[in-house]
Formats: sequence, C-alpha cells, structure tokens
Amino acid sequence: MLPYLIIISAYLFGSISSAVLVARAMGLPDPRTQGSHNPGATNMLRIGGKKAAAITLLGDALKGLIPMLAAHLLQMPPQVLALTGLAAFLGHLYPLFFGFKGGKGVATALGVQFGLHWLIGLMVAATWMLVAKIGNISSLAALISMALAPLYVWLVWPDPYLLAMQTAITLLLYWRHRSNIRNLMEGKEGKIR
Repeated sequence: MLPYLIIISAYLFGSISSAVLVARAMGLPDPRTQGSHNPGATNMLRIGGKKAAAITLLGDALKGLIPMLAAHLLQMPPQVLALTGLAAFLGHLYPLFFGFKGGKGVATALGVQFGLHWLIGLMVAATWMLVAKIGNISSLAALISMALAPLYVWLVWPDPYLLAMQTAITLLLYWRHRSNIRNLMEGKEGKIR
C-alpha cells in the first residue's frame, strides 16, 4: 500500500504549478497567458524577472527532489523509485490542479535526477551549464543534457527500472520541446539573456 501512496503523492505534488503560484503571489500575470504561455522558469524570467524565475525554478526542482528523497527515506526498491520520479515529472507536465496544462519539465526532471543520486543530478546540471555557456540557448542546453541523462544513470546506477524512467522522462521532455526543436532547426530559437 505504501508504494502506491508514494507514487500518487508524487504525482499530486508535481501537479502544484510553481509558476502560477509565484505569479499570483507577486502580482504578475498568469504565465499560461503571457510570453511562451509555458508555466516554467524561462517564461517567468520574461514576465517577472530574475527573482520570479529563480523561485519558480527552485519550486519546480523541489517537486522532483522531495518525492524521490521521501522514497529513498522509506527504502523503496528501484521500481518504486522509478515510478515515483516519473509520477512527479508527469504531475508537472500534466497537473491535475491546473487543467493538465503544465510546463516542459526541465527543472522537475533535474530535481528527480538529484533525488535519485546526487552525482546523476550534478552531471546533468554540469552538462546544461556547459552547453548554455557555449551555445547561449536554454532549450538546446536542456535537450543535450537530457539526451545524455540516460547514459549518466547507466554509469552511476545501472538499474533497468531507473534507466527506463530516465528514458521516458527524456522522450517526454523532447515531445514537450518540439516547438523549440523546430525553432532551433530554423535558427529562430531565443538566446539566454
């Protein structure tokens, strides 16, 4: 019974939209109606500046991190860890409390990765920062770091359930970034300010 409660709780926790709550608290417009219409940190940067973006980024990462740490604390096996991480990520992408219209999942995925193992999270974050510094494009950094994430999981904790979880997260993240991928191919994707 406990594993089911952890997985369901992870989805519900992931369904809390940090961007919408931050926008309401700071008196900003709903991010789903402004800019890219994406309730994530990058759009919050456009709408409300660095502070709003930083709080949103932290909130979204915690949605992935906290359920994973709870599952570790309760000594759940890898298959439950995998389902917990995927549930938190799906909660962010398709939030129950916000009409199933969520963000693209980069920060929440990173939270899941840090929660799975600090070294996996560190490798993904370092890859993102390196690509962002060289290419100056946030979506490109996200796509490359998440493409390499299954490799990092395999190197640190080569469990088939965890590899399947990370592969699913990567594929879903690519699906959510399809407009960014189009823009990248056409040379129209925006730079990091």
